[in-house]
Amino acid sequence: MEPEEEPGGAAVREVYEEAGVKGKLGRLLGIFENQDRKHRTYVYVLTVTEILEDWEDSVNIGRKREWFKVEDAIKVLQCHKPVHAEYLEKLKLSCSPTNGNSVVPPLPDSNSLYVTSAQTSGLPSTVR
Repeated sequence: MEPEEEPGGAAVREVYEEAGVKGKLGRLLGIFENQDRKHRTYVYVLTVTEILEDWEDSVNIGRKREWFKVEDAIKVLQCHKPVHAEYLEKLKLSCSPTNGNSVVPPLPDSNSLYVTSAQTSGLPSTVR
């Protein structure tokens, strides 16, 4: 997070910068803390409204974007980032990826989901 930036704004900015995706911020799925690393992660639902072909990180550092069905993303994350898999398990149990909206924007697969988070470290007033 940037100084003076709210977690929701940081999440929207990060998904745009890192994945070339724009959207409408949905509900806060949860706030997860790692006391050992002094991190707090805010996880949101984002309804995608636009998918860019080229974006800053794709041009500058060759970042790639990949879409996963929720179940497939959970399997991948369980091997490498089990805490992140828990975020998706919670989403799967609590609501649909559409965040209650009746229309899903066209994605590579309408059952796909992209997840981003805004993270803070240290005390709540300290951000990065």
